[in-house]
Amino acid sequence: MAGRYGVSSRSAVRRVSRRRRRSRVSGVRVTVLSGSVAVVAGLFGLAGTATGPDVPASAGVLPPLSDRDGDDTSRGDGREAATKTTRPVMVKVVVAPPPDPNVKPVATAPLPAGSGSGHRVVFDITQQQVWLVAADETVVRTYFVSGSRYDQLPTGTFDVFSKSRDAVSWHGTETMEYMVRFFRGENSNIGFHDLPVATATGAEVQTLSQLGTPLSDGCIRQDLEDAVALWEHTEVGTPVVVVRT
Repeated sequence: MAGRYGVSSRSAVRRVSRRRRRSRVSGVRVTVLSGSVAVVAGLFGLAGTATGPDVPASAGVLPPLSDRDGDDTSRGDGREAATKTTRPVMVKVVVAPPPDPNVKPVATAPLPAGSGSGHRVVFDITQQQVWLVAADETVVRTYFVSGSRYDQLPTGTFDVFSKSRDAVSWHGTETMEYMVRFFRGENSNIGFHDLPVATATGAEVQTLSQLGTPLSDGCIRQDLEDAVALWEHTEVGTPVVVVRT
């Protein structure tokens, strides 16, 4: 049946139906497209949330690196910081052999400044070293000794007042040779002599390698050769200068 405009009602209904169907399809396409945009925008928005400020979905890009928050500690990528492994270091330790007890150390320190003048004996408590000095200031001999472990000898200039070829310690348990006394102590006199020998065993009370270390009860112990040299270098009245460097 023709309508008002010469088109049948059925055709009109079909046409309307197609328009509606097309509209529905168009609507579906728009909806799907909009959904795709929403998904993409959502992904970008999620990335923006994970790395910096929120980004509008319409932007579709991440913010510049300079605008991102580098101190955001709320992020977590599921990774743990790599642990640095330190390899063991092999260290070679060289142990020096013990000194030969029969070899005395060599003294090389120069004559201390301000230690007097002329023919004399100089003893440095700090270095445990002796210098035999000639009248022209030539060092005739220098060597290590073992002075008192109690450090009761004061510094200053003293004079040799007695000499004994053989002597006995104040406690009577040791003997010594080439005693040259220069200081009068409270309990006994102090002087230079060779390494004492214990009367009970007949052995020297210390080794040559220990010279340079204060070990005596008061006197100054020397190797036998050095004791002989000092004995020959001195006479009663020879100055003995005691210093600390």
